[in-house]
Amino acid sequence: MGARKTLIDLFAGAGGLSKGLTDAGFDPLYANEYISQYAGTYSKNHPSTWVDSRDIRNVRAADVRQQLGIAVEELDLLAGGPPCQGFSVNAPVRSTEDRRNHLFNDYLKFAAEFRPKLVLIENVPGLVSFDGGATLEAILVELAKLEYEPHVNIMYAPHFGVPQTRWRTIVLASRMDLRLEDDLFPIAQRSAPARVNFTSSHRKRNLVRMPVDQLLPGHTTIEEAIADLPRIENGERLPDGSSYRTEPRSEYQSRMRYRSNGVFNHQTTRLSQTNLRRLSFIPEGGNWTDIPVELLPAGMARAHRSDHTKRYGRPRPTDLASTILTKCDPHWGAYFHYSQDRIFTVREAARLQSFPDDYVFAGSMSDQYAQVGNAVPPLLAEAIGKSLLKALSPASSGSTRIAS
Repeated sequence: MGARKTLIDLFAGAGGLSKGLTDAGFDPLYANEYISQYAGTYSKNHPSTWVDSRDIRNVRAADVRQQLGIAVEELDLLAGGPPCQGFSVNAPVRSTEDRRNHLFNDYLKFAAEFRPKLVLIENVPGLVSFDGGATLEAILVELAKLEYEPHVNIMYAPHFGVPQTRWRTIVLASRMDLRLEDDLFPIAQRSAPARVNFTSSHRKRNLVRMPVDQLLPGHTTIEEAIADLPRIENGERLPDGSSYRTEPRSEYQSRMRYRSNGVFNHQTTRLSQTNLRRLSFIPEGGNWTDIPVELLPAGMARAHRSDHTKRYGRPRPTDLASTILTKCDPHWGAYFHYSQDRIFTVREAARLQSFPDDYVFAGSMSDQYAQVGNAVPPLLAEAIGKSLLKALSPASSGSTRIAS
């Protein structure tokens, strides 16, 4: 692909997007992340990047460009996405008055100043339905005004080897003067069970990218992702640098352990005695419906048996994990370990997000869970990054655009 490409990452979080794009062939020059614990993790794992933790609303894009010494139109990729809570289908209130929802304007001011070759915006699937689709439409219109050709798809992380059920809305745009003709989006590498339970169309077009090849290998399982990590008790905190339980037992484990000096962040929140009693009734593949009614929370005792099928779930080792959230709270998903009586550790959650083991998280244990849960899976980001690099390469010129 030639020389490595340049990247700016806004709303960078703990750096999952940057990690994947770095593995693809981009070098992050500047990252903006307001939350100090997240910025600390980003700095620890991207020591060559200028990490700016100022409120982006107070940052002048022109000053950043001048300090980086980059000419207008020189930057290869501007990437990132605003806080997802205001858009999430899981949020109790989604209001256009939420100031977080207007941080796209601060993202776009960087696009206007730097005029990068490519733009990447990521968010939750709920972005498509937020405000009746008006927010997504506004983003596409503003990119077009800046003379970018935008395309949007909803991508499924397991199609790229990530062992959890995670969907992301991805907007990719190229500067119109470049006349890039390749499809900017990567093609699925794996098959995986998928359930679309969100609005998935915009401008009368289905946005969900599904595999075309029917002979793809299957999804990465939970067991393939984490079975080599040390056994750990409920509430235990293993010392950083601890040894692995076994040699790698899968290609995925080998990849996660590349360059690792041991197991870090392998610690878990302590389950209450009530939750341990509930867990004792739940088999592999089971959930809250296996718990005696008298042990259920009051609200769930009144629920229909067909509702909330992931809550208090203990997955099978051959399953995909539930979407990793900011807490591995069993009340909200299948976060019990498949064979040990506890919830997933921070490191296991990171593995299920496809963070390699040499990616170490800073802050308290709750900070670490939140950083992992809010991140873009690096393997998904890497697949997107490789596709973008292919589109930028001279060999791709003159090819036919595939409908996105």
